Amino acid sequence: MRITIPYELKPLSCNPGAIAGMSEKIIVSHYENNYGGAVKRLNAIEAQLAALDWATAPVFTINGLKREQMVAMNSMLLHEAFFDSLGASQASAGLAAQINADFGSFDKWAAQFAAMGKALGGGSGWVLLAWSPRDGKLVNTWTADHTGNLSGATPLLALDMYEHSYHMDFGAKAGAYVDAFMNNLNLELASAQLLAAKGV
Repeated sequence: MRITIPYELKPLSCNPGAIAGMSEKIIVSHYENNYGGAVKRLNAIEAQLAALDWATAPVFTINGLKREQMVAMNSMLLHEAFFDSLGASQASAGLAAQINADFGSFDKWAAQFAAMGKALGGGSGWVLLAWSPRDGKLVNTWTADHTGNLSGATPLLALDMYEHSYHMDFGAKAGAYVDAFMNNLNLELASAQLLAAKGV
C-alpha cells in the first residue's frame, strides 16, 4: 500500500487587508473555507484511494474517486493561483511585450479577460490567463467546475467566478467584483511565472 503524504495549505500569498475594493473578511473566508475545504477534501480522497483494492474495486468506485480527486486537486491549485493573482503590481517588460504581441495591447487583453469573467456572473467557473507552449503564446481560457483547462497550459492569473468569491462583498454584482479583481492584479508574480513556464 502506498504511503499518502497529506497536502497542506499554502500560506496566504496576498495581504488580505490590502486588496482595494475587497474586504479582508471575504479573502480570509475564501482562503480558510473554500481553499481549505478543497485541501481537506483532497486528503480524504487520497486516503480512500490509498486503501483501495484496485483489482476488485467496482468501476464506479474507481471512476468516482478519480473524478473527485481531479476536481479537488484542481480546486486546490486554482485557488492557489487566485490568491497569487491578488496584490497590485506592475508587469515586467517581458510580460507586457508578450501581452501586446498576443492580444494587441494590455487594454485589449484586460477587456477580454474581464468580459469573460462578467459572462460567468451568476454561474460558476474560472477565467485564466495562461501560457500555452503548444501555441507559444498567452491565451485567456475558460474553465468550469475545476475540470477544464487548456492541456499543457500554465495559469499565470486566475479569476474565481464562483459566488463564494464575491457574494459576501458584492451580492449579485459580479461585474463589480471583476472590476475590483482587475484593479488588484499581481503582474509582478505573473511575470516571473511566465519566465518559468517558458523555461527561462
